[in-house]
Amino acid sequence: MKMGRDMTRGSIARALVLFTVPLVLSGMLQQIFNWVDAFIVGNVEGELALGGIGATTALYNLFVLVITGFTSGLSVLAAQRCGMGEEKKLNKLLFTFVLLLGGVFLVIAVLGIIFTRPILKLLDTPENMLDISAGYLRLILVGVPFLAVYNTYSAILRGLGDSRAPFLSVLVCSVMNAGLDIVLVAGLRYGAAGAAAATAISQGAMTVFILLYTVKKYPTLRFRLRETRAGREETAEGSRFGLPPAIQSGVSSAGSILLQRFMNGFGDQTVAAVTTAYRVDSVLLLPIINFSSGVATVTAQNIGAGNLERAKRVLKTGSYMVAVISLCLSVLIFFAGEYVIAIFGLTPESVAIGKEFFRTVSTCYLVYGLAMTVKGYLEGTGDMVFSGLASILSLMTRILFSYAFVRWTGRTTIAYAEMFSWAVLLGLCLLRLGWKRSVRSER
Repeated sequence: MKMGRDMTRGSIARALVLFTVPLVLSGMLQQIFNWVDAFIVGNVEGELALGGIGATTALYNLFVLVITGFTSGLSVLAAQRCGMGEEKKLNKLLFTFVLLLGGVFLVIAVLGIIFTRPILKLLDTPENMLDISAGYLRLILVGVPFLAVYNTYSAILRGLGDSRAPFLSVLVCSVMNAGLDIVLVAGLRYGAAGAAAATAISQGAMTVFILLYTVKKYPTLRFRLRETRAGREETAEGSRFGLPPAIQSGVSSAGSILLQRFMNGFGDQTVAAVTTAYRVDSVLLLPIINFSSGVATVTAQNIGAGNLERAKRVLKTGSYMVAVISLCLSVLIFFAGEYVIAIFGLTPESVAIGKEFFRTVSTCYLVYGLAMTVKGYLEGTGDMVFSGLASILSLMTRILFSYAFVRWTGRTTIAYAEMFSWAVLLGLCLLRLGWKRSVRSER
């Protein structure tokens, strides 16, 4: 009897919706962690404090995205094993990477806390924001090891077809985060540092929640100290699936740090406006990003089960669905984007900058949606290395575009560069898909 949800039969559209909706909701709630921080800090402490939080975004994301990148690969591996009927082998895989990722990111978090100020200076963080940024970053890094463990559990459960657990854990802890923000920032006036502490505590609680959920619902995933051991085979296979997207995410985040430094040169108002716009944008694009994860997982389960024709239909169905989602998001953000960022306490001048960014970038959401869907399908087939390389090349074009065209496009180059990188990613993924199909037809 299979654990989790069997996505190798029945309606593909239904499987994608049932799997993806909880992922979207949980992803939105995770992003709302930062939204709540920004909203309360911006309205209580002002735009300078909001900019101080924004100046740490790229660095913090370097850690978070490497974790989520690696565990996205683990999720594909878990889905393939599930499709093969090898769910019992997931216990050792889970244990191995809870220890490995938890330990590695504990060390990274400690080093980040020790060297916070030198790192922020390297990023050219505005001097008037430095103390605020340092206080925020030191405390929010405390939650990084918890995120590593949480995302490992979440990845294995997603591979089983269970996207409900991440949603429930994030829901509970989002409520906790909002409550702590109100107490620590609005009540006790601890400022940005209070917001960071609230997020770190909530992330710890989120990890405990998903651990207890897993232990209760999936007895085969419980750790038995005398029996469960980290395995070389699991380390090797998990790394084969996890390292390419982790490297891609790490390189992408490093590139984002360069872009953050580039953006910091435009001054306080642009930093506050664009980082806030990205915060909104990251939530709005979650349906697309998580839909891509859904396509990868459903594809992987079917590949594992040997249903190759059904796996192909996942891409076709997913492309139609994501096109509708992308167009709806484009209309929404084009007309309402400025009103959303205005609630974060920005000045009218900063809101105008954010409006300009949204009006530009939203016109290419369809391109992004299709790119992520094809990329998700390729990942589901196990093509993790190409997926990582394509994302890195896309990022490189974004960085080069930003620096090359800033002379003519000014601060709007940030939006144009992102749009161009999406088009490059779609083109690369379509070329790869066409090549794989031509090779298959020749055999």
